[in-house]
Amino acid sequence: MNIDTDSDCLGFDPNHPLANKFDVLVYRDGLFSTLPKNFFQNWLDDTSQIGTMHIGKCSGFGVDSLVKYDSDAQALHVGRFVSGGLRLKFILNGQHETRAMSTSILSFIHPELKSPTLPQYGHSVIKNDIWIGDEVMMLGGGTIENGCIIGARSLLPPNFTSEPYGIYVGSPARLVRFRFTDKVIESLLELAWWDAPDLANWLKRVNRYFLVDFTQDESKTLDLLAEVKAHKATWGKKMALAV
Repeated sequence: MNIDTDSDCLGFDPNHPLANKFDVLVYRDGLFSTLPKNFFQNWLDDTSQIGTMHIGKCSGFGVDSLVKYDSDAQALHVGRFVSGGLRLKFILNGQHETRAMSTSILSFIHPELKSPTLPQYGHSVIKNDIWIGDEVMMLGGGTIENGCIIGARSLLPPNFTSEPYGIYVGSPARLVRFRFTDKVIESLLELAWWDAPDLANWLKRVNRYFLVDFTQDESKTLDLLAEVKAHKATWGKKMALAV
């Protein structure tokens, strides 16, 4: 299994307080990400020995969650600050051909039989600052955009694509509303706060902005976001000079 993450990762910490339930990736700045035990599975419900996953800082999925790899053709890419609930399932492929006479994989049943080439999904992408409720299932080839919320027990169909900062629920999942106004969403996407350099220290500096209700007063919210953008730009220049 190939697990990729941010470049300042120090590896897995077996002594972390959460290590009895999770494999915990720790980073030089003190931040961490978590993967539940037995997260990587194959179609036999065994630990997958193949496949690729990227996980960013401050992301994690709940206990008994899993990602199922049938081959190394599909990857799961998870950004930063993704919060996942219990018993999530990411089914990266597992398709059967539906346009032929039978959906059965005849070549599996007998070595002298042939089957059509099985269809393949693309990679599954979960971007940044996303909250996924308990028992969500995501089928392959989809993209969850920045800032989304996926309600508990929702089913994301194959090749699902969300809108940024949308709230989705149901089976199949559907958009019920957006978290913020269009102007606030546009400003948040421009800010992309999750990719600030020296992230842990920057978050300490701007933590007060994360305590504000962004739904009460659009004008005030946009002013605050402008302040955070300016702070991030200044911080970035400072970090560049420090290198």
